[in-house]
Amino acid sequence: MSQLASRLRAWLVIGAGWLLCRLPERPLLAAADIVGLAWYRLAKDRRRQARQNLARVCRWMADHEVGSARGRAAASDRRTLESLVRDAFRHSVRYNLILARGAIMDARYLGRWLMLENADELDAALAEPAGSLFVGLHMGSMELPALYAALKTGRQAVAPAETLGDPRIQAYMVRSRQKLGLRLVDLTSARREMIAALRRGETVGIVGDRDLTGGGIEVPFFGAPASLPIGPALLALETGITPHVIGVWRDDDGVYHAHVEQVPFPETGSRRERVTAYLEAEARAFERYVAIAPEQWFAVFFAIWRTDAGRS
Repeated sequence: MSQLASRLRAWLVIGAGWLLCRLPERPLLAAADIVGLAWYRLAKDRRRQARQNLARVCRWMADHEVGSARGRAAASDRRTLESLVRDAFRHSVRYNLILARGAIMDARYLGRWLMLENADELDAALAEPAGSLFVGLHMGSMELPALYAALKTGRQAVAPAETLGDPRIQAYMVRSRQKLGLRLVDLTSARREMIAALRRGETVGIVGDRDLTGGGIEVPFFGAPASLPIGPALLALETGITPHVIGVWRDDDGVYHAHVEQVPFPETGSRRERVTAYLEAEARAFERYVAIAPEQWFAVFFAIWRTDAGRS
């Protein structure tokens, strides 16, 4: 791409973000739903992948009699399942819209749009002098509790992120996340940076529901083997900090709910046994959160389970 084209693309991205921050939210959400439905109709392969993943999740929910009634019903009703697939596209677009409007988010915004289900436990974790480690999912809006943590502690949370190819857009993304209370670190140095932050008593956030590098460990996840990244387990192992898994989901009124639960790291066994046991417990926490609103789990757009490899 030429320098001019790259510059124009950066201006468009930054300009769109500026504009979205100055328009009222509810009409934008309605527009996002229209875009999401159009995306659903056009993205055949992604639609198929989401349907396949949600069918597995909903069967597990029905078998275990947990989670939303709608999700359980989708295990045996194709129309209900397809409505979840459509909503997955809608929620994904809504998430990106909220992310683009990060510059306007402040304490007042959180007071309106974020509900902490167990605020005392979250506050206690943030107050730990040895540092706080939160493991999240690609679900809801993790940036809202990150902003809450920054306002509560007076410091940014450290989180790993891929570096984008366009330096202008990368700089814009870094600035945007800083306003949300996040200090992004490059994946190549993320482990070192996050360990250092935890040892300084800071807050670290990391997502753990998709193995992007292929170096994860397989554990049962919604009834079938899935590879989960070992990053959260290694951070806990090397720092001695007990991780908290955090789930975020959106209700019908547009309010985001956040809940944390502590997932202790095993004290006995070999290194691999302890890591695997932790990931199994982490997967159970992920299952509980996804079951609340499976259509809001953005990982459904990607291959997750080994038993699905090669399937279309």
